[in-house]
Amino acid sequence: MSELFVRTLREDPADAEVPSHRWLVRAGYIRRTAPGVYSWLPLGYKVLRNVERIIREEMDPISQEIHLPALLPREPYEATGRWEEYGANLFRLKDRRGNDYLLGPTHEEIFTLLVKDMCSSYKDLPLSLYQVQTKYRDEARPRAGLLRGREFVMKDSYSFDIDAEGLQKAYDAHRDAYIKIFNRLGFEYVIVAAMSGAMGGSASEEFLAIGENGEDTFVRSPGGYAANVEAVKTPVPEAISYEDAPAAHAEDTPDTPTIETLVAVSNDRYPRADRPWAAADTLKNLLLMIIHPDGSKEPLAIGLPGDREVDMKRLNAQLEPSEAEPFTEDDFARYSDLVKGYIGPQVLGEESATKIKFLVDPRVVSGTRWVTGANQPGRHVFDLVAGRDFTPDGTIEAAEIREGDPAPDGSGPLHLARGMEMGHIFQLGSKYAEALGLKVLDQNGKLVTVTMGSYGIGVSRAVAAVAENTSDDKGLCWPRELAPYDVQLVVAGKGDEIVTAAGDLAQRLDDLGVKVLLDDRKVTPGVKFADAELMGMPIVVVVGKGLADGVIEVRDRRSGERADVPVDEVTERILAATRS
Repeated sequence: MSELFVRTLREDPADAEVPSHRWLVRAGYIRRTAPGVYSWLPLGYKVLRNVERIIREEMDPISQEIHLPALLPREPYEATGRWEEYGANLFRLKDRRGNDYLLGPTHEEIFTLLVKDMCSSYKDLPLSLYQVQTKYRDEARPRAGLLRGREFVMKDSYSFDIDAEGLQKAYDAHRDAYIKIFNRLGFEYVIVAAMSGAMGGSASEEFLAIGENGEDTFVRSPGGYAANVEAVKTPVPEAISYEDAPAAHAEDTPDTPTIETLVAVSNDRYPRADRPWAAADTLKNLLLMIIHPDGSKEPLAIGLPGDREVDMKRLNAQLEPSEAEPFTEDDFARYSDLVKGYIGPQVLGEESATKIKFLVDPRVVSGTRWVTGANQPGRHVFDLVAGRDFTPDGTIEAAEIREGDPAPDGSGPLHLARGMEMGHIFQLGSKYAEALGLKVLDQNGKLVTVTMGSYGIGVSRAVAAVAENTSDDKGLCWPRELAPYDVQLVVAGKGDEIVTAAGDLAQRLDDLGVKVLLDDRKVTPGVKFADAELMGMPIVVVVGKGLADGVIEVRDRRSGERADVPVDEVTERILAATRS
């Protein structure tokens, strides 16, 4: 420790929002260089390399490792449309000749071109390649230390097959490897159905580390359904006959700026016999502006039951790579047919006067009756029937998912939890191969497009995820496979006998393959103990005043258990603990 390049901190860094960020900085594992950019110090880099080692050990049996550049030309990304689709998240630069380059956020295009250059026949397939590489994304709001940075380390692998059957085999092999990797990393995780987003393709699944500080929300049911909220499909009710439904009628509803006030006025002025009006009986119509990657804009109206809010993450997942933002006053001014606060389906839809596309929540099925805006100030329409009085342009999954909502597969009520995305596997299909001309000759001598899979793991993010899952109120608690050292050996005394005994024990353990961090600093035992708890090695060994009685203290960092072990037994005890 007297020679280690490390400095521990007693106070939390000012920008630390989550435990992993706080402890990794305080324990001297990482240092902030710029927003979303961190330097790895010796302790942190050892943990990072341990994560990489585990990944390589499980990936090598199914894939071959290569290493591609981070500085990439514009042309391949332009061919697939992602030069624009990535928008502001892409780090772009020019060389001295004015040529466009980017810092790679992910490498589908480059892998595809590499295989195109070297493979021409079905005999060259199946093929799987992977790399562990630094990636770059210009996050608008980098936060939470390593969990959302602008520079990060990722393992990305890609499979190349002649047909869908081969892709499924590659996908299953990667899924099994990921399960082994995450089991070894030592944190609780869940596999959930996910959206493919800008990556494209069909099936995709996420591996989420479960944690209250995660920025992803996922759902689980008692029957085994699990999905990221963005991928949850709303169960669609049966259509309702509207032959006996009353005619729609507009009524005065003054001073009703909110759903709550509308419900109150409806029950006061227009009560009904069967049951009171509720928020779920209202149809609120929200106006949004869709921003496309090329900067162009178009309006979108979304109709959903008044007791639900729009979940912007769910909405943007449906629109990706485009994004949505609320209508501004200038937007309303451009669409003068809209009466703000009282907008109804009558003026929405591609066939309406406004030409604004109108998409509704899947619950808005034919025959459902609604209270909604009359597009007149202070007035709403009652008994407006979907399919009779208005026809939307389609449906969209944008409404929030709530605790207790039914699972799409009928497996019970949904439970919401938080998690951090650690891995994502995709069945890409032919998107990138088609765009970049990756074709091979099949058994009949015919050119066919290769089908691809993509599989990513957040390597640097895994360090933070483990820290989130395993730390306590004193600091880090590393699993043995990831810890920078197996043992932190504390010299808790100044006498020559204590110093010599600690050094001898450290040497014996080192000779046996046990990684030892010897705290030989000339500071108080209290500082050393605090640092040992902060740094989180699995075993803490204290050579101190007990030596006079022939014992050395052995502590388990995670459980806090302590034992005074006879000097002649301590080596075997520590060795057994590190191998358990």
